[in-house]
Amino acid sequence: MTRDRVRVVIVDDQTSVRDGLVALLTTVPELEVVGSAGNGTSALELIELEAPDAVLMDLRMPGLDGVQTTERLARDHPDIAVVVLTTYADDESVLAALRAGARGYLTKNATRADMARALQAAVADHVTLDRQVQRSLVSAATRGERLDAASVAPPGGWPAGLTEREGEILCLIGAGLSNRDIAARLFIGNATVKTHVNRIFSKIEVRDRSAAVAYWRRWRGPGEADTT
Repeated sequence: MTRDRVRVVIVDDQTSVRDGLVALLTTVPELEVVGSAGNGTSALELIELEAPDAVLMDLRMPGLDGVQTTERLARDHPDIAVVVLTTYADDESVLAALRAGARGYLTKNATRADMARALQAAVADHVTLDRQVQRSLVSAATRGERLDAASVAPPGGWPAGLTEREGEILCLIGAGLSNRDIAARLFIGNATVKTHVNRIFSKIEVRDRSAAVAYWRRWRGPGEADTT
């Protein structure tokens, strides 16, 4: 992004909250609020017109909710960063938003500075989670809900000199996940996933994703469980 300020659309179904966020973020010099919407459908129409850099997205809305709207944006406008701002910090809500393509997740006790930092980070392809959200994910992990089933190296280690992260991503490629799906699952940026994928392709000496999947299947061998 070459603009001096991050252009932002705000989406929230509560008028008072939406207007408050507009007024609050308009005072941030690094941001330019270019519009607001009260539901997902209106948001998508507004985004088509304004082409913002980022969207501050409520999660629970009537009709097209925040997760569904984020999925649409990830599919049709992958360069537009979404940061969720919601009252819900349970792990189910967090994971749904991140898997949909959100690059940040804040609760509504976030400060103006928190929101500004998260929006700027999201545009730079970094994921921001506030502390309450991080605690929710840690709690899910300690209950045995494995957020990443590919994270444990197999006996003998990963092939072709792959690092643990590269081996993990190779498994997810083999399971059919896209770069964006992998980014959401591992809570890393899309650019980071792309860098890892390029390194994986170089190490296992393949040129494209289909060849990587074929390599993974040969290496995994018959009878092994999928990673998803």
